[in-house]
Amino acid sequence: MADSTLIRWIDGQAPAEISGGSTWGMPFPRGTVPGVEALAVADATGARVPSQAWPLATWPDGSLKWAGVALPATCSPSDTYHVTADTGTAARAGRPSSGIASVVVTESADAITVDTGVLQMVINCGGSTLFSSLSRDGRTVARDARLVSLLQDGIPEGSGTARREAFTGEVTAVALEQNGPVRAVVRLEGRHRQDGPGNGRSWLPFVVRFYFHANARSVRMVHSFIWDGDPERDFLAGLGVRFTVPLEAELHNRHIRIAGADGGFLAEAVRGLTGLRRDPGAEVREAQIAGRATPPEQTWNPEVSGRLHLIPTWGDYMLSQLNADGFEVRKRTAAGRGWVGISGGTRAAGFCSLSDSRGGLGVGIKDFWQSHPGQLDIRGAAGSEAALTAWLYSPEAQPMDLRFYHDGLGQDTFEEQLEGLEITYEDYEPGFGNPTGIARTHELTLFAYEATPPTESLAADAAAASTPALLQATPEYLHSAGVFGDWAPVDRSTPERARLEDRLDFLFDFYAYQVEQRRWYGFWNYGDVMHTYDFDRHVWRYDVGGYAWDNSELSPDLWLWYSYLRSGRADIFRFAEAMTRHTGDVDVYHLGPWKGLGSRHNVQHWGCSAKQLRISTPAYRRFYYYLTADERTGDLLAELVDNDQNFLGLDPVRKVRPDAATYRPNRGALGVGLGTDWGSLAATWLTDWERTGNPRSRDRLLGTMADIGALKYGFLTGEALYDLDKGRFDTGREQISVSHLSAVFGLVEICSELVDLAPDPQFERAWLQYCRLFLATKEEQVEAVGQALEGIHLTQAHSRLTAYAAARLQDRDLAARAWESFAEGGEHLNHGSAFSLRRIAPPFVLQPVDEAPTVSTNDTAQFGLAVIQNLALVGQYLD
Repeated sequence: MADSTLIRWIDGQAPAEISGGSTWGMPFPRGTVPGVEALAVADATGARVPSQAWPLATWPDGSLKWAGVALPATCSPSDTYHVTADTGTAARAGRPSSGIASVVVTESADAITVDTGVLQMVINCGGSTLFSSLSRDGRTVARDARLVSLLQDGIPEGSGTARREAFTGEVTAVALEQNGPVRAVVRLEGRHRQDGPGNGRSWLPFVVRFYFHANARSVRMVHSFIWDGDPERDFLAGLGVRFTVPLEAELHNRHIRIAGADGGFLAEAVRGLTGLRRDPGAEVREAQIAGRATPPEQTWNPEVSGRLHLIPTWGDYMLSQLNADGFEVRKRTAAGRGWVGISGGTRAAGFCSLSDSRGGLGVGIKDFWQSHPGQLDIRGAAGSEAALTAWLYSPEAQPMDLRFYHDGLGQDTFEEQLEGLEITYEDYEPGFGNPTGIARTHELTLFAYEATPPTESLAADAAAASTPALLQATPEYLHSAGVFGDWAPVDRSTPERARLEDRLDFLFDFYAYQVEQRRWYGFWNYGDVMHTYDFDRHVWRYDVGGYAWDNSELSPDLWLWYSYLRSGRADIFRFAEAMTRHTGDVDVYHLGPWKGLGSRHNVQHWGCSAKQLRISTPAYRRFYYYLTADERTGDLLAELVDNDQNFLGLDPVRKVRPDAATYRPNRGALGVGLGTDWGSLAATWLTDWERTGNPRSRDRLLGTMADIGALKYGFLTGEALYDLDKGRFDTGREQISVSHLSAVFGLVEICSELVDLAPDPQFERAWLQYCRLFLATKEEQVEAVGQALEGIHLTQAHSRLTAYAAARLQDRDLAARAWESFAEGGEHLNHGSAFSLRRIAPPFVLQPVDEAPTVSTNDTAQFGLAVIQNLALVGQYLD
């Protein structure tokens, strides 16, 4: 009998409709599923559902570890689904049942055509359009989609002026990544090129993917671009996606719909027939308001039908969301005429549509107000075709200014820079606060309409684009599959466990509340949190060097993802998703000399001179990739495969290297730390090996594991010389050097997986030695390695090392020490009931805020991870 796995919607219930299909990722225990051919999906009644599956990762024995699974669009989704892994039956996954349309892809020399059975898109293989046409049941609802951008040459101060130039995205490569039958994916890449005469400059490389599912009436679009301008002279003044919408109906039968806040809608026609001095008739008014074709004009009140030419036509509409708390809607009759204010509100949903009785286009932007400044434009709706532009960066906003925020303060030498580190915790270096190479991803949904839909249907579409429904396996199943190391589902079975679970919930809720209260939103900021709090000013230290944006310092990403795995909570998933999007795009360089490296915490996300693997590590990104099968995240993982090359060009410890006088990096002798550096490389190689089977990644991972095991002091050595060509460490180094940061950027989690995934007795011995000795007594350390360890900090965080050794060695005394160290290391966090909020009132702050004493993202993340892993490893000793 085949095993069956429950899959449920993370929001708790099925949505009313899935207009664009569903995709998710799920794991399987080692050795249980030979491949995706064994997978099939059934709904809650047991009826077979058409599905498509593909491998995301394999176990070392070749069995399936992670699979992506896709279902068709449906107007009646099941409350739950079951995935069956039947090793005795040939694959039927991916073969739609009769009556269910398949995605059909047709390729020619110059275009790819995709037909979901409901809509059709024609994608040219090059040129200035993303697609040449989008049709619904054969009728074109949009065409000539293109990327547009505006470049401004300065930020005027005083009476100065600046010039803007228009650019259009030019597609240079198109690839069919997935070819149905349930799901198809088309990838486009290119650059923005200057419009009209001029120097023909191109910039802003981009990747766009279109996602198609069988039966879908909507298409998901994921757009990523890389900033490659000069921050001193290039100021992005607009970035958007523009669609041409053909219109044929009478002006009074052309309908604009713009979503506001909380499900509200602006619903108007280009030529309004309501509110006039003369009444066209109730039937006419009701039809226009509903978006239906009005009765023939000869049936109207002639006092109206004879004067239609005297009613103004409103061809242009605009919604601009320039901050997280306010949007404005305006309209005008035509270009060159004044704008008339319509209304405003707080947080727009990021959706609009333009249609007539024969069909139209709707566009929704995910995280619209959160990623401000954004804008939705409709222009020329009174003509035969209109332009609908989804602005990802609004041209109404102040142009994007990415210049470094100070002049260097005279920090020209390493000595001066280290002094600066002592006062503002900022690791400054001239030329390193450069954003060139950072990226940003947006997700859009395009809806093809056969007529103007009822407003209730549009509201549902807007909600679906803003917060897409997602299927996921339960925490219990994810845990049973044996993925992601040491964690276990939420357990409140004893008072002590319940107390710790309450603290974990409190800390997440606190940070979710801080995002809202402190308005941690915006184009480059959304998804990140601040590092440390300033109790005198009652603000986070947003302007104090390395205490500002956190940039993954001490792994809040891991804390959030493990919290989601344990709980299955939708709010935690979406918080972690936003952080993964941000930290993977904005905090990491995707081109240039620092490609593959991330920037340490700073006032600006790219400001710190510490460009390191510990920020770009796949340890933070692979959760989202495996749980959602997201191709953009897959791109980020693929970028990092050769990251060991970075040690040739940039020494991460160049300012504090004790052997700086003699160290000369070369391909055969690169200094690589065995903590944050090797942990990041190991995560890179492991992920690539699992995803692709790449022998280079496999051999470097297994080889360096063996080398660490062969070092006299194992992980306690601190740093080893790495031969880049061979991918191996020199095992002759004999030293002891311990850092409190080595194990708090994913090393614990990766080593935990590696010990079980690729058994190596010597490597395990080295890891257990490190775990056992890090918080041991000085006497125990001297007895084991001849000297006491220096640099022991973050006791609470490292209690999970002791817990790991206790669980592996079945040592009750070590388990007791783990809980003692946990309690000792963070009194303010350990006693969650004392972690209170207090209201701070004016005049000290701009508005009343709630303050939590002794708040640091670092402490929070590591506390959370210590709780999660200690409970999983030595929870029985807590009871």
